Amino acid sequence: MVSTIVHLLRHGEVHNPDGVLYGRIPGYHLSERGHEMARRVAAHLAGEPGPDGASRPRADLAVVVASPLQRAQETATPAAEAFGLELGTDDRLIEAANHFEGKTFGVGDGSLRHPQHWPYLWNPFRPSWGEPYVEQVARMRAAVADARDKAAGHEALLVSHQLPVWLTRLSFENRRLWHDPRKRECSLASLTSLHFEDDRLVGLHYSEPVADLLPGAATVAGA
Repeated sequence: MVSTIVHLLRHGEVHNPDGVLYGRIPGYHLSERGHEMARRVAAHLAGEPGPDGASRPRADLAVVVASPLQRAQETATPAAEAFGLELGTDDRLIEAANHFEGKTFGVGDGSLRHPQHWPYLWNPFRPSWGEPYVEQVARMRAAVADARDKAAGHEALLVSHQLPVWLTRLSFENRRLWHDPRKRECSLASLTSLHFEDDRLVGLHYSEPVADLLPGAATVAGA
């Protein structure tokens, strides 16, 4: 059997002073803290001691691929550089399409106060406001399978966004895709690591290499 690990990395904190749901809008880049998160994840994968001084094994990265969005590219760059790898881009790792993109989301001053948006909320199971969950899972799992094959016997790093990563995990765990967004276990710059024997998933591990940077981090838009 060939053992391969595919890490799904959510990008770091984004500079989003207006608090909009930025989705697929181009130009949203990492904040200063987001860049530090990206550097810290790269160091973590490279086996460098963390803030706690603990040593860790160096990952055996052979592939680094990111969503085409700027925040994902910036998050992936330090890891690609640390391992001397060319950074690839895969459109299948992109954020989910969303009707509320570019708007603030909420009841007060957000878009939910306007009746013209209400028809998009009729079906949370699909969901009716954006790209269907099943379509996100299909493209993400295809990207995972390709990365697993390219990195066979080693490890791959795929940088994506919170919802696609979380849905991918739910699908591999044979759980329902409909969920409460507040209960996603997919913090900024977190790693969801899929362990394969050949093409069979044999383990899944979640970790937060930059947990100490998370308190107070901007999570609005959760992308």
